[in-house]
This record gives sequence, C-alpha cells and structure tokens, in this order.
Amino acid sequence: MSPAAETTARTTPLASPLAEVHAALGASFTDFAGWSMPVRYASDLAEHRAVRESAGVFDLSHMGEVRVSGPEAGRALDAALVGRPSTMAVGRAAYGMVVDHAGGIVDDLVTYRLGEEEFLVVANAANVEPVVVALADRCRPYDARVADETARWALVAVQGPVAAAALAPLLTLPAGAALDDLGYYRSTPATLALAQGSTEVLLARTGYTGEDGFEVFVPVADAVPAWEALLGAARAHGGVPAGLACRDTLRLEAGMPLYGHELTTATDPYAVGLGRVVKLDKDVDSVGLAALRLLAAQPPARVLVGLRGEGRRAPRAGYAVVDPLGADGEVVGEVTSGALSPTLGHPIAMALVDAARSAVGTTLAVDVRGTALPVEVVELPFYRRQR
Repeated sequence: MSPAAETTARTTPLASPLAEVHAALGASFTDFAGWSMPVRYASDLAEHRAVRESAGVFDLSHMGEVRVSGPEAGRALDAALVGRPSTMAVGRAAYGMVVDHAGGIVDDLVTYRLGEEEFLVVANAANVEPVVVALADRCRPYDARVADETARWALVAVQGPVAAAALAPLLTLPAGAALDDLGYYRSTPATLALAQGSTEVLLARTGYTGEDGFEVFVPVADAVPAWEALLGAARAHGGVPAGLACRDTLRLEAGMPLYGHELTTATDPYAVGLGRVVKLDKDVDSVGLAALRLLAAQPPARVLVGLRGEGRRAPRAGYAVVDPLGADGEVVGEVTSGALSPTLGHPIAMALVDAARSAVGTTLAVDVRGTALPVEVVELPFYRRQR
C-alpha cells in the first residue's frame, strides 16, 4: 500500500470513543472540525477556573495521529516540516508546522520522537487529511512510511497545577523513572493503572492551556476505563471534566495560536511570531524553504499582537481593528481571537495589525458592531502560570 493510501476513512460528524461517557456526564456537544465533541459539561467559567486552580480533564480524541517510521524517517520529516526533527533525541517533542510552497501555514503540530526510526506527528482535527497527504508526498523520496493512526488512539489531557500529583499514583514509567523528572515537551511510554488491569500509553508533558499538564495517548479499546481512571484521579484533587469552550479561553490567555484563526495559509510563521521554529539552514530541500528564507529577510506587513480592552464587551474574531487617530477610523488590522478573560477579568484579543501600529503601548480601537472600543497593544501571553 502506498503511503498516500494509508489514511483513515472519515464520515461527518465523527464520534469520540468517549461520546457515551460525555453524554452520561451531561455534556453539551458541538460539531468541531467534523467531530461531535463536548463543548462544556456545566459551566465554561467553572471549568476554566478549575484548570487554573486544580485540574481539568479534556477529551482530545479529535486530534490526528500520524506515524512516520523507517530508516530515513527523521530526514524525511526535515523535508516535510519547517523544523529539523532528525536532530531530536528520543523522548523529545517539538512544536512545528507544515507550510506550502509560499510559506503559508497548512497546519501547526507537535512531533514526538518515539525511537531512532519512529516519530508521531499530532495534527489539528481539521487538517488531518491535508497533513497526511503532505507528509506522504514529501516523505516519498525517502525510506520512510507514513500512516494515519487517528482511528487507533484516544487522547485525554489532564491540565492544571495538580495534574502531576493526581496522575503519579496511576502511572508506572520505565526503569523506575519518576513523573517529576519528565520535563516539558518530553514523552515516555508508561503503564496506566485502570480500575481493572492496566494499559500501555504514551505519556507526554504537553498541553494547550498555559498550565502544567499531560496528554495521554490511549489505545481506543481502553479509552473508557482510561478516561474514568484519569478523571477519578483529577476529581480527588478538585479537578473536573472540561470542554472545548474553556480550552479556547485558556489557550487565548496563554497567547497560543489556533489554526483557522491566527494561523492560516494566508499567514506565515514570521507574521505570527513563530519564526523561532523555522530552521533555515537545513541540508534537505524542504517544501517552502526558499519562500521562508525570503520572508525571514523582510519585515512582515502585518504582525500578531495582543490587545487589552476595558469593560465587558470583548472583541471577536473578524472584527476590524482601527486607528482612532486616523482619518475616518482607518482599518489597520483584524481580530483573530477574542474573549472576556475569566482569569484577568477584562477583554483580551489577538489580532493581525499593520507592523507600524504594533508597538506595545499603542492605542487602537476595535469596531464592535459599529462602536469603536479602545484597546491597547500589550505583550503576549496575557497570562503566565507561576512555576
């Protein structure tokens, strides 16, 4: 079978392997990237606060898992992605991107090195098929295999300051390693204790909330008992099940971009402040590399900034950013994400604005349904956890 053919057949909407568990917990569902996923269980605000103060347990089974393996898997990924996965040590993870020939962002993703010849690439739900196709095409010249394993895995995240304390009793790591020794953006195989028996998982200290936490890749057959074990452990420390609504406000406070909002094929890594993940000195002809070198050499016309507002009305994605001192409210940008911050108590937003108006401290305004509400350009992220 060719790499391009090793993809997961999809229908819409797809159901999480935990769908019945969520329904029993009283979840409200939403169609997200073709998946029916829990958006909340009781209160967005309560779930958000639980992640900041104790822990939240998220079902992320809509994310895509793509395995790249073989003698030249690392070199193949160097050619497929903007980074250099071949230099990663086993057990490390790296944030990166797939870009097109013009340097536009096809998807942002995390790559885990599982072995000398084995990697796991985790893609956003909406972009699994484009990522699989891109990887299969770009890896074809190398001795590497690409397989979409999304249907094989459930993914559960436990995020929050008590995550490590909650999960430690459930996990057995190789060679007596301690959970506290697993650093940020590291992963390890582990054994997860269930109510009856155990299951082998991939444990990663990664997340999308701005808090400490873990993502647990579980075989689909063990998804339900694994969720019950992880949620039970979190609840013993004050944790709660958490939906996609609070995950969005958490990642916004942490200044983390979302594909389809901050990241699109119309944006490039430098415009959104992620040029650090691009390796321009690779010894393979990576797709988009020539365009990225040109983009790196010239200032972007628009850049991603943080905006702080006042009051209770929050800027929303798509709202125009204007210069209040310009003629007739000159449009100088567009909001990509915005919300009333549950943690900070005031409106926050990310926006792509003209580079000339992007300095911290600049006063701008957002057109909120015909009313120009003042905002100030501030540094990202809006929130940093105390370590």
